[in-house]
Amino acid sequence: MEHDGFVVRPVGRVESPLTDRAGAPRQGDEGAPPAWIVFEERVVPALADLHEGDQILLLTWLHQADRDVLAVHPRGDVTRPETGVFATRAPDRPNPIGLHRAEIVEVDGRRVLVDGLEAVHGTPILDVKPVIGAVDER
Repeated sequence: MEHDGFVVRPVGRVESPLTDRAGAPRQGDEGAPPAWIVFEERVVPALADLHEGDQILLLTWLHQADRDVLAVHPRGDVTRPETGVFATRAPDRPNPIGLHRAEIVEVDGRRVLVDGLEAVHGTPILDVKPVIGAVDER
């Protein structure tokens, strides 16, 4: 993906039973099934030290998003006032970067099974970061 001089190369993709946005939970803790992250061969060394039970943050490119949306009714509820997308977690937004907290269930080569990921099948993974605790745990 390239935009205004920025080049972002996905490091992997989501393999999930969730295949369309309408059927996906809005957040991972709202019933997301386990999903595999399949990483590109070129980034396999970056998977070192990821372990079962680790809490991670996944940054995704929400490839089915509408990039022209600037305001939404939160959670699609028209009884709630329209809100600017930067004050929401809406997937439709100018730069559709998703942020997901998930737990690693299994690491199998370049495949990592996670729990709590609401992204649909085929979603590109941009980066993975550990969830960090208090300063003395870092």
